[in-house]
Amino acid sequence: MSPDGFSFEVIKKSAGSAARLGCLHTSRGLIHTPAFMPVGTQATVKTLTPEEVSALGAEIILGNTYHLYLRPGLEVIREAGGLHRFMSWDRPVLTDSGGFQVFSLSSLREVSDQGVQFRSHLDGSKHFLSPEKSMEIQAVLGSDIAMAFDECSPFPCSYEEAATAVDRTSLWAERCLSAPHPRGQALFGIVQGNVWPELRFRSARALTGMDFPGYAIGGLSVGEPKPVMYEILESTVPLLPEDKPRYLMGVGSADCLWEGARRGVDLFDCVLPTRVARNGTALTARGKLVLRNAEYARDFSPVDPGCGCYTCQNFSRAYLRHLFKAEEILGHRLLTIHNLHFTLHLMSEIREAIMEDSFETRHESFKAQYYSTKEL
Repeated sequence: MSPDGFSFEVIKKSAGSAARLGCLHTSRGLIHTPAFMPVGTQATVKTLTPEEVSALGAEIILGNTYHLYLRPGLEVIREAGGLHRFMSWDRPVLTDSGGFQVFSLSSLREVSDQGVQFRSHLDGSKHFLSPEKSMEIQAVLGSDIAMAFDECSPFPCSYEEAATAVDRTSLWAERCLSAPHPRGQALFGIVQGNVWPELRFRSARALTGMDFPGYAIGGLSVGEPKPVMYEILESTVPLLPEDKPRYLMGVGSADCLWEGARRGVDLFDCVLPTRVARNGTALTARGKLVLRNAEYARDFSPVDPGCGCYTCQNFSRAYLRHLFKAEEILGHRLLTIHNLHFTLHLMSEIREAIMEDSFETRHESFKAQYYSTKEL
């Protein structure tokens, strides 16, 4: 049963693939899918204001349950009136469950069916995160889409370890559904199973039986080869309901966005566009451009010729390289603007391709350019 104000409609399906054009309705606005969600881990998309993120075309951003629980803490966000008011973002927000961070950031943890005892990566303090606690945190945050607490098995791992995580994820999903939820907050279940199709099937069957408003595919893009990820997507996406949104967690490179959309994924998120921007790397239609390299010291052409973003319209590769070599914060901002513009514009192109029944043709054109060794 979907909460008030939340619904999803498939507007058009691609003629030659499983890609689909959709619209996700929330009480805080529409999300046109396939969509990319910029990551605002600490209640901010790093280096940008909410107005800048919105102007770039983002209709939803992601917040991090684990990090916001530890800092600034629930009481501060509660007093602020929720995450939207705290960070001055009036559009939809999706919050993850905190499970992935517990397993990836905390080296000292004890996992049981009750939940996870862990130490904070900030100060070593002890905490206990359970399905109920994750739901309580996300209720205080007031996100429009909350994620069920899950166990993400690492890659590589044994079949037995992955199977245990699948069964525990199903157990925790039921407890998340039973916990109180704020009015209008949709809860998504997360399909686990690592790289074993039969475990993905087991997980999807259990979770779809619980009738979540939406479903995520977790535990991919964690170190496995891309062909393996695509293979798992190929077998997992068809197991999810046609009339519910499908979210591929932690995926955001241009090639993976096309491949995920081709297999019927509706939502994506990833730190990649903002993280590599802070390392001096630009995302382009022909791959990555490492602007710290000496070859760009006297290159006065735009970062990406033909790009319409503020950065490319006003600044050169040489200037961006200078900013990074001088450790000026403006370099981080300008490349973040470019990388998010590139990624969000790519999603717009994907949606346009589905609408025009040219998805396969435009995907092939993208691949021919993206995997080219020709310099920009």
